[in-house]
Amino acid sequence: MEGKNKKNKGFMMVETVVATAIIVASMLAIMSVATKTITFSRQSFHATQATFLLEEGAEAVRMNRDNSWTNNIANLTVGTNYCFYFNNTTWILQTSGCTTTGIFTRTVTVANVNRNATTGDIATSGTLDAGTKLITVTVSWKEGGNTIIKTLPFYISNIFST
Repeated sequence: MEGKNKKNKGFMMVETVVATAIIVASMLAIMSVATKTITFSRQSFHATQATFLLEEGAEAVRMNRDNSWTNNIANLTVGTNYCFYFNNTTWILQTSGCTTTGIFTRTVTVANVNRNATTGDIATSGTLDAGTKLITVTVSWKEGGNTIIKTLPFYISNIFST
């Protein structure tokens, strides 16, 4: 009888170790899934915020166009990075004194637009269209050691010219 009891105690010890290993492995798997879920959720949240900042940037450029094409859009230097500054009444594009919005850096660049002389379509070469610009709003931020960059390119025209 005594030998059988020792065998049962040894078997119970093995069962306990196996059960503990299964529980620990399950907990580690659950924690790993939770960590990945939090990471993906944070990345998605940041991407959504960046999208809103891109749209806000596009609206700010449109507002500048509506206020004065000549002063606010036509006079911008092609290829220069501009940033936004809100002076309590309107958005101003400037090259210095740029600040971040939380973890995000937002810039705006301007490019000239050419038109095909025959069709009037936008083309890589042709006649310079002084009444149209290619605007690119860029939002960048650091995420897990990587820099994420989102851009929104769009054309803007002097719709109020006579």
